[in-house]
Amino acid sequence: MEHFTYGPLTPGLAFLMSCTGACLGLLCSARAQATAGAVRARWLALAALSLGGTGIWVMHFIAMLGFSIPGRQVRYDIPLTLASMLLSVLVVGIGLALAIGGGSRTSTLLAGGTITGTGVGGMHYLGMAAMKTSQPITYEPSIVALSLVVAIIAATAALWAALHVRGLKATVAAVPVMGLAVTGMHYIGMYAMRVDTTAPGAPVADHVHGTEPTQFFAPMITGISLVTLVILVIVAVWPDVDQMADDRDFDLRVSRLTGSQPTG
Repeated sequence: MEHFTYGPLTPGLAFLMSCTGACLGLLCSARAQATAGAVRARWLALAALSLGGTGIWVMHFIAMLGFSIPGRQVRYDIPLTLASMLLSVLVVGIGLALAIGGGSRTSTLLAGGTITGTGVGGMHYLGMAAMKTSQPITYEPSIVALSLVVAIIAATAALWAALHVRGLKATVAAVPVMGLAVTGMHYIGMYAMRVDTTAPGAPVADHVHGTEPTQFFAPMITGISLVTLVILVIVAVWPDVDQMADDRDFDLRVSRLTGSQPTG
C-alpha cells in the first residue's frame, strides 16, 4: 500500500481543507449561539456543512487520492461515497445542536462529542468500504478502536471550541489543532488497513467495478469547495457575533413586552 503516492501534496491539501472547514465551522457556530429559532437552525446547518462536509469529508477523500496499491486498480462506489458525506454532515449537525442547545453543560458536550466522534469514525470506514480493489482488505481491530477514541476526543474538543472559542487570535490558534486532530484520525484509521498482497488478486488488466477516483472526487471536491466559498462570503457580509447577540436580546425583550414570539 502507498498512502502518499503524490508525496506531501495530498496530506498537505487535506490538512488545509480540514483547517478551512474548522474555521468556517467555528465562525458559523458562534453565530448560531448568538441567535435563536429558525435563524439558529440555519447557522447550525452551515456549521455542519462546513465542518462535516469540508473539514472532514473533503479532507478524507483528498487524502484518499494519495492512496494506491501498486499494480492494482482502486475504484469507488458512488452511492456509498455519497452516503459517507451525508453521514459526516448529519452527525456533526447533531453534535453541534446538542452542544449549543445544552449551553456549557458537560453532559451534553460529552454526549455530542461521542455521537459526533463515532459518526465521523463511521464516515471514515464507510468511505473505506466504498473503495473497491481486487485485493482482500482487512482492518486491525485494536487500531480501529484507537482511531474511534481519537475521533471522539477530537469531536469533543471541536464542540468545546465551537462553544468557547471567540476572537481572531483564539480562532487562529484553535483551527490548526482541530485540523491536525481530524487528519490524524484519518491516517490512524488508514494505518489499521491491511491488504493481503499474498492472496491471489485479479490481474492488473481486469476491471474492478466502480469509478476512478479522479473522475468522481475532482468534481465533488470542487463543488463542495464552491459551497465553502459561498459560506465564507455569507459569514463575511453578515453582522458580527456581538451585533447578532444584541439583536437577539432586543428581540427577546420586545417579545416579553408584547407577548409575541421572537423573530430569531
